[in-house]
Amino acid sequence: MLPAPRALLLDFGGVIVKSARPEAEEVIPQVVKRVKGLIGGLLSEDEIASELARAQQLRLEFRASTGQELTHEKLWREFVADLWPEDAREKVVAHATELTYAWANRPSWTMIDGVAELLEFTLSVGLPVAVVSNTRCGQAHRDCLERLGLTGAFAHQIYSDEFGVCKPNPEMIRVAAQALWEAPKACWMVGDKRKDVECARQAGAGAAILMGDRDADADPDATVADGHELLKLLKAALA
Repeated sequence: MLPAPRALLLDFGGVIVKSARPEAEEVIPQVVKRVKGLIGGLLSEDEIASELARAQQLRLEFRASTGQELTHEKLWREFVADLWPEDAREKVVAHATELTYAWANRPSWTMIDGVAELLEFTLSVGLPVAVVSNTRCGQAHRDCLERLGLTGAFAHQIYSDEFGVCKPNPEMIRVAAQALWEAPKACWMVGDKRKDVECARQAGAGAAILMGDRDADADPDATVADGHELLKLLKAALA
């Protein structure tokens, strides 16, 4: 039996919402077109898409080695357009937040099964819930939760681009717990990747729970398939 939590910390993608389409189909073409419009014919659409893919790989390596997240300006100046002529680079940097939002936003986001029921329960028993998510642009996540009518279910939202660090850096959980007036050991961290479990372990969270089966090496305290199973687990612990 897991210890009863006094707060829940939920990852965003894979725990609260899911996407119906791959990023390469849903997001990248729109970002590419916007960038091309800003820089003219300097690069083709294929070349811009290649630069975005290169920047994403560099971003992943940067985060893994430093535990830090990129600001929107740093992402475009030093990772996407670092090899471009200065004029083109400055044009995208001037629109860095707009472009990063477009890169992060997924119009196809929908709630994962059981999440609505889970949040109805946490509100009914007064159990605070916070979002703790790595992302290029937290505002895209905030807007999604607003669109889905979920904003009021969360006491706090912590996003890596706004906070400056990213999971598995334990500060993500520590600051979220502090915002809920709880110690990490009183919180369950629910994620869908190994880095969520690692973050929970390093922060001393009360439990590390994995939703889905995307990361077989995560070694969580419990695994759930969706919001329904998480609610069942939560009710059992609170009982």
